[in-house]
Amino acid sequence: MSVTQRVQQWATFARTWHIFDCTWQNPFEAASLIRKHLMGLHKPIYHPMNDCGDHVVVINTAEIALPGDEWKKRAYFHHTGYAGGASWTLAWQLHEKDPTMIMKKAIYRAMKGNLQRRHTMQRLHLFKDDEVPKEMLENVTNQIRQPRRVPERLDHIDPDMVRDFPKLMDYPKDYILR
Repeated sequence: MSVTQRVQQWATFARTWHIFDCTWQNPFEAASLIRKHLMGLHKPIYHPMNDCGDHVVVINTAEIALPGDEWKKRAYFHHTGYAGGASWTLAWQLHEKDPTMIMKKAIYRAMKGNLQRRHTMQRLHLFKDDEVPKEMLENVTNQIRQPRRVPERLDHIDPDMVRDFPKLMDYPKDYILR
């Protein structure tokens, strides 16, 4: 085996580290992207019984965006295992308690049918903000692209650019905003 073939084989079988930013992302759309990397679906050697997935570091889970009125209507089920231990928690309440839990549950659900999903979830590293331990950041070699573009806030845009932006109309001097 030549040196280049050996390096190619090592790269194929190695577990790489990916990073994903959840800012303004729908957790259910993002979960399918993250699932591919956790399970190794993006690799040519993938097989359902082969554990060839990668590590994924997910940051800013506190800034996810659920569509519509999902914050008020979506409920999550939990059971303690004891009699009468069933409970339903609304998404906004669950997000207040643990900002990483909605993303974790979305990814776990996206891996339905994976016989090793509990083992696969151990390679998922969730953080509510962008403070990741230095040891993990040293391992990261790839970034998973966000499905939604994050809009730029108006207060972060240069004031000169806002002033020079073309206007549809100018309000009269005596116009009163209510």
